[in-house]
Amino acid sequence: MKKKLKVLMLFYSPYQKPRGYDYREEFADPDNMYTEKDVKEALLALGHEVSLLGVYNDITPLFEEVQVNKPDIIFNMMEMFNDQTQLEKNMAALLEIMGVPYTGSSAGNIFVCNNKALSKKIFNFHHIKVSKFHTYYRGKRKRVLVKLRFPMVIKPLCEEASRGISQASIVDNPQAFMDRIKFIHESMQMDAIAEEYIEGRELYVSVLGDKQMTVLPFREMLFGKMPEGEPRIATYKAKWDEAYRRKWGIKSVEAANLTDDLMVNINDVCQRAYQALDLESYVRFDIRLTPEGEVYIIEANANPCIAKMDEVALSALKAGISYEELIQKILDSGLSRQ
Repeated sequence: MKKKLKVLMLFYSPYQKPRGYDYREEFADPDNMYTEKDVKEALLALGHEVSLLGVYNDITPLFEEVQVNKPDIIFNMMEMFNDQTQLEKNMAALLEIMGVPYTGSSAGNIFVCNNKALSKKIFNFHHIKVSKFHTYYRGKRKRVLVKLRFPMVIKPLCEEASRGISQASIVDNPQAFMDRIKFIHESMQMDAIAEEYIEGRELYVSVLGDKQMTVLPFREMLFGKMPEGEPRIATYKAKWDEAYRRKWGIKSVEAANLTDDLMVNINDVCQRAYQALDLESYVRFDIRLTPEGEVYIIEANANPCIAKMDEVALSALKAGISYEELIQKILDSGLSRQ
């Protein structure tokens, strides 16, 4: 029987509410805070005592809550602060300074994973395949490098959940290339990264890390009715816009038709990638599997979404791990790190 814990669920809220606000209305909306709702219900089902704290742009309530209620652990679901995703790592660093056990990735893990160029440089060092890339910082000279081949994908350097990625991110000529870089620099106020497009299947591999690393069954994004011959990437709409997904037949499914050798290779690459970044807790790797069977890491995602309907939970379920068991494993990982 697991010990009953006092768990503080800390998550991002698009508005600041006082301590003690129950978020009942938000959790009742299937399109709003469904991940937080799933986690809360799982924690209660596990017998833990749960308190909620949504944070927008004021950390004072966090200090007060920890001082008054003294949680055993904080279930950290802060994806941003004050609408800035680059401050996600800062929230984890704050919890480290406070000395309170918390779930998920460390501040260092989040920093490395969120910086697409930095993680790719580390993978290159460890001989893990990534696409050729170049970083374009604001205020610096911008030109198309000869070493990069079209088509390319232009992304914000430090952004998550495919924000800033659309079909316009796929460029096949210098003018489109420069236009997209300019858009990210000026409209999004972010640095940019250009990557060579890798043709192949888009797979999602979730890894749980605690006392033992566990690679969960793979999932795949199918692009259904997207035009043949057109580059296919997981844009923001492809991930989050249900009407768009229905229109183009885009869906996430269990990865099928993989040989034993391919499965062993993917498993090995993702374990090596996890170790190369010195990761902790739960992580999802977005990979491309080429027609020749080469495995490329596209991105490493620290603290990926853990709603029941998302890749990590669905992969865990396929492995025989119920949603409640998954949430307990994440708690255990956070406690063991301390």
